[in-house]
Amino acid sequence: MKWIKWLILAVLVLFLLAGGLPILMQRNYKETLVMGDGVTRVFKLSDYFEPLKGTIGDTNIYEFKGQAEGGKMLIIAGTHESEVSAMVTAFLFIENLKTEAGTVYVIPHFNYSGSLGTQPGGGYPLYYTIPTPWGEKKFRLGDRGLQALDQWPDPDVYVHYPDGQLLSYIDARNTNRTWPGRPNGTMGERITYAAMEMIRNEKIDVVIDLHEAETMFPVTNCIVAPERSKNYAVGAALYVKGREKFESHVEPSPSNFRGLSHREVGDYSDALVFLLEAPCVHLDQISGPKTNDLMIVGKDPFINVAAEKGLLFVPIDERGWTIERRVGQQSSVIQEIVNQFNRKNPERKILFTAPKHAEVVEKGMGTFFKDPEKAAESRIAFE
Repeated sequence: MKWIKWLILAVLVLFLLAGGLPILMQRNYKETLVMGDGVTRVFKLSDYFEPLKGTIGDTNIYEFKGQAEGGKMLIIAGTHESEVSAMVTAFLFIENLKTEAGTVYVIPHFNYSGSLGTQPGGGYPLYYTIPTPWGEKKFRLGDRGLQALDQWPDPDVYVHYPDGQLLSYIDARNTNRTWPGRPNGTMGERITYAAMEMIRNEKIDVVIDLHEAETMFPVTNCIVAPERSKNYAVGAALYVKGREKFESHVEPSPSNFRGLSHREVGDYSDALVFLLEAPCVHLDQISGPKTNDLMIVGKDPFINVAAEKGLLFVPIDERGWTIERRVGQQSSVIQEIVNQFNRKNPERKILFTAPKHAEVVEKGMGTFFKDPEKAAESRIAFE
């Protein structure tokens, strides 16, 4: 009978290895990117809050400094690591953006912990890939919040600092509920506190937080803006609709819902803040299997049925909500927000070039990613 116990133990070990090894490998997988010539410096978020150094909350910041003086912009991606077009847009900028005046900062994985494991029980793959002329570019697929491994236990109720508003327990690990943060708080609060220190110390003029939202969620395909940023957002939305022929309407930032970047950054600094929501099919609960194709091509038969029944907040057609459309929209809206800022603040212009919506859709996403095998070692970075 002893051999039966050993057999059962061996089977259990095999099950643990089969389930655990892929997760461990994903947590240790490094994404490779080729920094474009526009990158002038790479540094850490912990430069603005030293206790973050060496922790899972620290993350890379890529600087693009123009030759001429001007304003400053911070682009944040990876607040929610399951919203893939945000990170892909950040990678697009890091590999292609060139700055003439002012300074642009890009954070590709704001919630780095969240990028190290996908949603438990969600049926999502551990990675997603984008085809390129030289092969597939591979990304980790993350979760909405920090990994429980990195911040535990969750409270029964999350009490937002400093307002004291009561939020869901899971929001303690959501870095779009922990702004403006605090130095002695949770890991999520320390991350947002460090970002606020950067925004205040660098006197950042424009902060843009990149996201995706379900097609069945009303706040999607839009620019979320608080009061001081509203006119800039409206101008950008009208321009892209009239000239670039896609919709990105404006949603007001609620003043009575705390912890959100588009509320707290503007309230606790002089920066103009915007949150961009691209529509994505794979986040909808009713969509089919959560495959790589669903995330990149953005087509799903169940979503089509929901569209026929009038249940969606964005149009669905034969094109699908491809990664090209979503990233192209994010890029164009960012650039038009900056154009609106420049018109109203000519003494602090931010001038840069990056691919826009029509170019990304026409050429394909993979066209803009460089082959690491052919790049100089000094231009390779790992995320």
